[in-house]
Amino acid sequence: MATGVLLGLSGCTDVAKPRATSASASPVKPAPGNATSSGRAEHIGGETVTRAPEPGDGTAVLQVASQRGNVALPLTKKVGTGRLAIHVNCQGKGTLTVSVWPIGVSFPLACADHEVSSTYNEIHLKRPRSEATIHVSASSAVHWALTAEQ
Repeated sequence: MATGVLLGLSGCTDVAKPRATSASASPVKPAPGNATSSGRAEHIGGETVTRAPEPGDGTAVLQVASQRGNVALPLTKKVGTGRLAIHVNCQGKGTLTVSVWPIGVSFPLACADHEVSSTYNEIHLKRPRSEATIHVSASSAVHWALTAEQ
């Protein structure tokens, strides 16, 4: 996110923007009645790690599901200017970290044992990239799914 703004959940480098149109840096909150008894803002009812999150209003450029541990995911098409959005779900005790190379963006997601944690971050790119790779770092105890869209 060397060229963008990322507003999202805790620990994002550079700037992130939540899925909502709000320009605040507050975390994405679940709809009323969707949070589990833990009340964690990262938990959104209906999310899963067994299928990739649904794309929002863009076109999916990468979708993976039912993954564990560390994975490098090259984007197979050129990344254009504008918004690159990444939606990640995880489950299992640990922290998952997503990095986008060569853009230099990185953000963590705290994962829990018995519920799915979610985050959605947008990167606003000022110039296109002919190549980009999304790196996910997580322990083998963390099960995750990811969608990148543009």
